[in-house]
Amino acid sequence: MGDLIVNFSNWIWGPPILVLLLGGGTYFFIHSGFIPFRKMGYAIGLLSGKYDDDLAPGQISSRQALSAAIASTVGLGNISGVAIALNMGGPGAIFWMWIAAFVGMATKFYTCSLAIMYRGHDSAGVIQGGPMYVIDNGMGKKWKFLSYIFCIAGVIGLLAIFQANQLTAVIQAVLLEPDTIEETERNRWIIGIILMLMTAAVILGGIKRIAAVASAMVPFMVGIYFITVILIVSKFYSGIPDMLELIFVDAFTGNAVMGGAVGSVIIVGARRAAFSNEAGIGTAPMVHGQSKNNEPIREGLIAMLGPFIDTVVVCTLTALAILLTGVWETTENDGVKLTLSAFELGIPGIGKYLLMLSVLVFALSTMFTYSYYGHKCMNYLFGADKADYYNYFYLITIVVGAVASLEVVVSLVDGMYAVMAFPNMIAAIYLAPKVKAATKDYFARMKQKQL
Repeated sequence: MGDLIVNFSNWIWGPPILVLLLGGGTYFFIHSGFIPFRKMGYAIGLLSGKYDDDLAPGQISSRQALSAAIASTVGLGNISGVAIALNMGGPGAIFWMWIAAFVGMATKFYTCSLAIMYRGHDSAGVIQGGPMYVIDNGMGKKWKFLSYIFCIAGVIGLLAIFQANQLTAVIQAVLLEPDTIEETERNRWIIGIILMLMTAAVILGGIKRIAAVASAMVPFMVGIYFITVILIVSKFYSGIPDMLELIFVDAFTGNAVMGGAVGSVIIVGARRAAFSNEAGIGTAPMVHGQSKNNEPIREGLIAMLGPFIDTVVVCTLTALAILLTGVWETTENDGVKLTLSAFELGIPGIGKYLLMLSVLVFALSTMFTYSYYGHKCMNYLFGADKADYYNYFYLITIVVGAVASLEVVVSLVDGMYAVMAFPNMIAAIYLAPKVKAATKDYFARMKQKQL
């Protein structure tokens, strides 16, 4: 079964999905008139909340929506995902993660604008947003099968098994250091159960509690991680130009991996970027669709900042820490353990504890938010009265993730992510002219207001 999951994941993450995500993102980037570059400053200005309207339909503010979306994306994809990218694709994979991030910003602008533009209602009459409602209300009932595909994949792909697996690994490595296989297994079960109980305390309170906790945790966790990595990078600052050159050269030669297979480097970079910032997968539109905002374009602009913060800022910091300390060449470790080696070497004594704190906060914030996404998919498939059952299924799988094999866990999540991307991207490309027209109208009205 494990081999089947790994093979499926490797197959689906071939050229079709990369053409869809990178090709679709590039289309949005050009179609929007390069909006990630032109309107970055304007988007940052929107976070001040001066346009917030508590009377608008929705459940949370735009800033809370961005915090919840970042809480789900700035997580272990940035810490262990970057390490996996360096292991599998070499330094050049980081360059392709950057490229994927900028086209991902355009993708998030389109998909999250559509999430407000085509909101729907669940069986309890509560307003909802997300790719399934965009497909229903924007494309029509004949496309409804895409909504079902998206939600079925979401129920599986949005489980927190990867986060539970990697968080358990780092707690064991830093705090417990078990001597025997029996001790390791026992510890994994204990850690898994504790994580399940911590997650339950937040997710059973619904989106408002999840958003409140996420908006408190995100600035703290990014700040702690940022300061820690800056300390490591400043210690090895003389090597920064060489490492940046290595990233650029290896991106086009692939010398560090697979005998110069550049295509493999691009695939690894794009795959890990998608896992890290989730642009095109369809998760962010589900939370941005709950925002108290009547302006689709304004929500899209705020959402666009997610991939920049996640991949261009946080992933680059992780990559520099791993590359500058040299652990990517000198250790057999993979995933979060590779990043742990870099932190131990960069800040002896306390580095590993700072990373463990970051991993704990990153992983928990992701685990809280993912439950909401899966709950929303369950709500669409089976109705609002059945959706809460998903939370209990979700909590049990945290324990499963803590004791499972890393390769199978990553492949299962990757595979379902890819399946979710197809309906989401098809809907966004189909409805792109609507977003273009709304963008033109929005900025014309804003200009008129200023005059």
